[in-house]
Amino acid sequence: MTSKAESAIGALRTGYDTLARIVGGLRPDDLVGPSAASDWTVAQVLSHLGSGAEINLAALERAIDGSGAAAPDFNTSVWARWDNMTPADQAANFLTANEKLIQRYEGLDDAQLADLRIDLGFTPEPVDVAFAAGMRLNEFALHSWDVRVALDPAATVAPEAVDLLLDSVGGLLGWAGKADQLDGKATLTVHTTDPTRTFGLAITDSVELVDAPTTDDGTLTAPAEYVVRLLTGRHTPAHTPSSVTLTSETVTLDDLRRVFPGY
Repeated sequence: MTSKAESAIGALRTGYDTLARIVGGLRPDDLVGPSAASDWTVAQVLSHLGSGAEINLAALERAIDGSGAAAPDFNTSVWARWDNMTPADQAANFLTANEKLIQRYEGLDDAQLADLRIDLGFTPEPVDVAFAAGMRLNEFALHSWDVRVALDPAATVAPEAVDLLLDSVGGLLGWAGKADQLDGKATLTVHTTDPTRTFGLAITDSVELVDAPTTDDGTLTAPAEYVVRLLTGRHTPAHTPSSVTLTSETVTLDDLRRVFPGY
């Protein structure tokens, strides 16, 4: 059976190979054009992914060789270097940095996949490979969409990532969801397709995904990749599939867009 770590690493590889083919064909004007990430050009999104790959690789290497925590200014120095690159260099170096990270993940043996603990610098304690690769997949899959949809309005979140993201995105809603943007409280039943799932979305004093409710204030039916985008703020009307339906007397899609402003 494929482990969660292996599934996340496999999805990172497939997603990267797809984006790399697109990036390789981008023109200079494409790189400085807008992405779907607010206020970022396509090149700036690639810079964010590239610097993130470099930081993630350094954390992975430290875990493997036991060298301890990064220097306090390590991340900021990496970001500054990437920010000072030209758009063309940001794109080219993204390809190199991300390939290095994925190859390092792919080279881990079974014991490392199970037992290695990685200090990401922002978690209460070091995390396992499944968690670290899953966090990277969350970042990569969503920002890959930010790039791809700027070139193809019909782009969707990569199918190989959606199932894994549905499993993890709920853990981010405590800070990413803004319950105070809804006038009142509501619990919705959510039905997804590709993959098929049913669960609840509770907006009370906070926002969380819960088990399918026995009573609700409405039903949201949508492709799973759109639900991932909705919960992470990538939900403009132009990027909302016609198959999405929300049946409720108290909650609208615009209400949900305010609750999930993105990050």
